[in-house]
Amino acid sequence: MRILVIGSGGREHALCRSLATDPQVTEVHCAPGNPGIARIATLHPVTPTDPGAVAGLAEDLRADLVVIGPEAPLVAGVADAVRKAGIPCFGPSAEAARIEGSKAFAKDVMASAGVPTARSHTCETPEEAAAALDAFGAPYVVKDDGLAAGKGVVVTDDREEALGHAAACGRVVIEEFLDGPEVSLFALCDGSTAVPLLPAQDHKRAYDGDKGPNTGGMGAYTPLTWAPADLTDRVMAETVLPTVAELAERGTPYTGVLFVGLALTKDGPKVIEFNARFGDPETQVVLDRLATPLAGLLLACANGTLDRFGPLAWHEGAAVTVVVAAENYPADPVKGDVIEGLSEVADDAYVLHAGTAADGDRVLSAGGRVLSVVGTGADVAAAREAAYQAVGRIRMRGSHHRTDIAVQGL
Repeated sequence: MRILVIGSGGREHALCRSLATDPQVTEVHCAPGNPGIARIATLHPVTPTDPGAVAGLAEDLRADLVVIGPEAPLVAGVADAVRKAGIPCFGPSAEAARIEGSKAFAKDVMASAGVPTARSHTCETPEEAAAALDAFGAPYVVKDDGLAAGKGVVVTDDREEALGHAAACGRVVIEEFLDGPEVSLFALCDGSTAVPLLPAQDHKRAYDGDKGPNTGGMGAYTPLTWAPADLTDRVMAETVLPTVAELAERGTPYTGVLFVGLALTKDGPKVIEFNARFGDPETQVVLDRLATPLAGLLLACANGTLDRFGPLAWHEGAAVTVVVAAENYPADPVKGDVIEGLSEVADDAYVLHAGTAADGDRVLSAGGRVLSVVGTGADVAAAREAAYQAVGRIRMRGSHHRTDIAVQGL
């Protein structure tokens, strides 16, 4: 198989890494990619959100499968253009990707499907926002209705901050706060069938102790030994399968990965949000544990044959990823700093590039979340130790990372 991956972050590096080790895969291409991905895939300059350009590249490469990593290309209709060119594509249509592209649309789908989630109001004026905040009370949860790269949500006890965020976004979804640990579950879908991957836990806040602003994610781990044993089965039955059925009934069958962000409340798991793509950095740890070759699995989703795919296999042990972020992330990250020590990482850990650029033989920071450092081990404690030892070998001026990733998993 010849595979084209669209995107340039840590998630795409993790996808390319898994695909490159698949015996069925002869070539991995990535557009536009990054310096880390360049070591395992052929890079191509393309605008990921340009449907015609991506479909044209896939045709030129004679790709057997296109895998779309980020949400923006999906919402822009890139998957539609690739399928129109006659090439199998892993990723939902623009209409189905509204499950992430519009929080209001996602809430409507959940209501129709009977999915457990927070009560909410969609607000377009300051008056509507104020009334919704008062209706639910603190902590206030305000979500930008559109895409915001993981930073469109404010959870605060400060009513003025909540109102300010609502005013800055325009159209928002304001909802009741769901109290309980958060979990991410990915379900692979082919339009009618869905198969779950391992649950993982992300750490969204910038600083230790879940302090600071929301980010795209500062680290993740799996497995979640503390989670209810029936969590995956329950979420598939109560959330994923009803959502897939509802979208199919609306004439927008969902093909790709449905990312379910959950809160484990006292009343059971409830949906915080849906995303239309693999999460970052959860993908880094979930794919590390996946023993089933990835290419055939994604192709089965694209071709509508997931029901004929056998049960998934998983490696024993655990994986922990720690994100190394640039100075002043997430507000206004500093770019252009030299990254050193990448070759010093030990065998029980590895580095996935996220926001990096090449300058001759040097690697520079080129984004907010610069690296995902993945540690593996027999359990969460061993994987966590491996990840942090590797982080300690990497040097980048002004960088910061959380020191408490996966503490809850110990």
